[in-house]
Amino acid sequence: MNDLAAAFSQAASLLLGFDEDLMEIIGLSLRVSFMAVGLAVLLGLPLGAAVALYRFPGRTVLGALLNAFMGLPPVVVGLVVYLMLSRAGPLGVLGLLFTPAAMILAQCLLVLPIVAALSAQIVADLSEEYDEQLRSLAAGPGQRLVTLLWDGRFSLMTAVLAGFGRAIAEVGAVMIVGGNIAHSTRVMTTAIALETSKGNLALALGLGLVLIAIALGVNLAALALRDAARPRHG
Repeated sequence: MNDLAAAFSQAASLLLGFDEDLMEIIGLSLRVSFMAVGLAVLLGLPLGAAVALYRFPGRTVLGALLNAFMGLPPVVVGLVVYLMLSRAGPLGVLGLLFTPAAMILAQCLLVLPIVAALSAQIVADLSEEYDEQLRSLAAGPGQRLVTLLWDGRFSLMTAVLAGFGRAIAEVGAVMIVGGNIAHSTRVMTTAIALETSKGNLALALGLGLVLIAIALGVNLAALALRDAARPRHG
């Protein structure tokens, strides 16, 4: 019990003292996750909206794949990205393996199906609700897509936050493609795993507390956005 109390005390000291190693790991984690989610949003929102609104060959299969890939095991994604970026892989010439760029790619592939699938459901519901109004305005396919994405922005943000929560808590894929290299590719989740195995509970607890705070903040933001959307779509 005394050891645990001491570890919590040291973790608090590291956080309150803005320990350099701690801040470096947190900063890299946030940069990687923000960039991965940003790329996933740029691709996933229009993809999800297109699946919801347009009729094209393979639409049903694509929608089913997006839903299935929402639960894709992170280690599988990590393995696929590793094979793509390894020296024998098609993208090996880029030299991205064991760099933050590889971690961003892996997280993006994990988050993309979440953002796209949830966006498709949100846009489909909005399209059904506003179909008559959009028809009366003679809105074309492009106008309909942009209008529904804008009108559903609060609900869509919950999808984005869900993707961010998945990205920031990811460990398997980033461990495989990043290598958990100190001062280069070590993020919060991989550092927690490493420091716990080494018995350095203070740093592991400090990073764990930050992750819990981020998870709580994401959930509170999602609830706030859901409440903001209700008056418009309720």
